[in-house]
Order: sequence, then structure tokens, then C-alpha cells
Amino acid sequence: MEELLHLDLKTFIATIGYVGIFAIVFAESGLLFGFFLPGDSLLFTAGVIAGSKSLQSTLGVELNYPVLAIGCFIAAVTGDSVGYLFGDRVGRRLFERRDTMFFKKKYLYQAEELYHKHGGKIIVLARFMPIVRTFAPIVAGVGTMHYPRFLFFNVIGGLLWAVGVVSAGYYLGEAADGYLLPIVLAIILVSVTPPAIHVLKDYLARRRARVADVPHIEA
Repeated sequence: MEELLHLDLKTFIATIGYVGIFAIVFAESGLLFGFFLPGDSLLFTAGVIAGSKSLQSTLGVELNYPVLAIGCFIAAVTGDSVGYLFGDRVGRRLFERRDTMFFKKKYLYQAEELYHKHGGKIIVLARFMPIVRTFAPIVAGVGTMHYPRFLFFNVIGGLLWAVGVVSAGYYLGEAADGYLLPIVLAIILVSVTPPAIHVLKDYLARRRARVADVPHIEA
């Protein structure tokens, strides 16, 4: 089972090639349906393949490091920009909707204020958080973060994430091949931990608030 998991992602990358890799990075960076795609592990594993001639020979694929790194960088930045434009042009209509049980305009105003204050930091850090990185540029567009400022941090985040993770895999190369499964699992664990902690803290805070609102009945 472990050997199967070890080979699956490498075989998948060999099958989809450059076009597939770039398409996944683009989709996960800013398209709503891309939140479930394997971003971090895909980039790292592709970098490992690019850095290992023997692995490329075994898989029957040839990945060039500069092409891979530059292509992933462009795909990541372009994907985020598309997500921003979607949020800016479509998401703004949400401000015109009436409040419902599942939709509150106050959340949009809170997001708007948050991005005005910490938008740059959010865009960069979100790159390293699965699911969050898909929705961060969309919310930035909804929250009217100025596009030139968004683009500046988008480029920085894309460089650190796409080029950084690919480079980590490339320079480890064959040395990482024998430990690829635990490394990929560690990457996934590190990526999902911050949002998981945030969700847990938010849940506990709301639970404490509900408990505090319940009137105490004296015996």
C-alpha cells in the first residue's frame, strides 16, 4: 500500500506533463473548483522528478527545472489574478443581497476591512494553506483590495510558493526519492495544520459564547 501511494503521484505527473501541472497550479490558485487539487505535494514531487535523471528515465518523462519553475510561477500568479477578477466583478453583487440564514453582509464588510489592513500578508501566507489559497484571491476581489497592491503580493507569494517548493524538490532530487511519501505527508500535514487550528479555535470560541449566553438556573 505504501509503495502504491509512493508511486501514484509520480506516475500521475509523468502522465499529465507540463500542461497538466500548470493547469492544476492555475486552477488551485484561483478557480472555485480547484480547492481539492494537490498543490504543495504536486509541486514538490515534480521538482524531485526534475532533479533526478534516473527517476525521469524510470517514469519515461523529461522535466526541465527552469521550465517547470517558471511555468508554475506564471500559472500561480495568473490563477490568483483570475480569482481576484472573479471576486471583484461577480462577488461585489453579494453586497446587494439581503441577509439570509446562510448569508450575512456583515461578513463581507469584515472581509473588506481585513483585506484593507492585512491583505498583503494574507495573500502571501495563503499560498501555503490548501483550500485557503483558492479562496484568498477571490475574497481579495470581493473585499476591494486595490489590484496593483494585490498583484505585488501575488507575485511575491507565487514566487515563494511555486518556485520555492519546486526548487526544494529539485535540489533534494534523488536524495528525496526514497523518502518521498513521508516528505509529501509532512508537507500536507504542515499545510493543513494552520487552517485546522484556526477552525478549531473559532469553533471553541463560538461554543464558549453560546455557553455564556445560556442563563444559569439556580437550585
